[in-house]
Amino acid sequence: MANLKEIRNRISSVSSTMQITSAMKMVSAAKLKKAQDAITAMRPYADKLTELLQSLSATLDADSGSAYSEQRELKKVLIVPITSNRGLAGAFNSNIIKEVNRLATETYANQEVSYLAIGKKANDAFKKTNKVIANKSEVFDDLTFDNVADVAQLLMDKFVAGEFDKIEVVYNKFKNAATQIVMTEQFLPIVPVEGDANVNADYIFEPSKLEIVEELIPKSLKMQLFKAIRDSFASEHGARMTAMHKATDNATELRDQLKLTYNKARQAAITNEILEIVGGAEALNN
Repeated sequence: MANLKEIRNRISSVSSTMQITSAMKMVSAAKLKKAQDAITAMRPYADKLTELLQSLSATLDADSGSAYSEQRELKKVLIVPITSNRGLAGAFNSNIIKEVNRLATETYANQEVSYLAIGKKANDAFKKTNKVIANKSEVFDDLTFDNVADVAQLLMDKFVAGEFDKIEVVYNKFKNAATQIVMTEQFLPIVPVEGDANVNADYIFEPSKLEIVEELIPKSLKMQLFKAIRDSFASEHGARMTAMHKATDNATELRDQLKLTYNKARQAAITNEILEIVGGAEALNN
């Protein structure tokens, strides 16, 4: 059994860790509320904009379609993993990295795969492959639409230039504080609308259908990436809050066990001292 000093040191260490994890949990909970409100407010707008764009794109002739809708032979694929800049968030980052690795080794095993990392954890995971074309982790330092729009414009330019035939975005979709869903969305080329709903509707377009689509496409793509990063940002704080809550509970349980062990060891030490005193007294009497 460990001596009393060692047990006291461990109790002190676990108590300090418990205070840290508890503080991190409260910080993440405060940030989560703001991030959750932001993604909840923008989702309906982003989804409706994407739906409108897909419906309009489906009605255009093949020869008048946008460069962002061009379907090419799949040779080069760009995957955009969205992680966090910091750890201590449970499986938040590892789930994204696993999904990206699965896409690279299974879905796109016969294609040339590259990465554009958003988040330091993604960059750290894939930079050793020498296939990371850019690291845009700084968007989390000031998460605004303008900063994300620059990243989206970079992706759009590379697709139009023919550097990549397909661009996928992998991120955590926020459901609640305890649940994040790993999503893989095709960023480019634009996914055509499924089914015939509203495709043949008789609308009057002003100025023209093609001009509207050309105006909407860049805005929609930028909004789509902004929504994905916002989702990931909210998911990060939810995952970290949950992870720190579990860590605090585990630290509390371990501290209680150590205190019980300490009390038992202290009781045993006192009993031994009493026995030694009694034994010494008996020896003197004899």
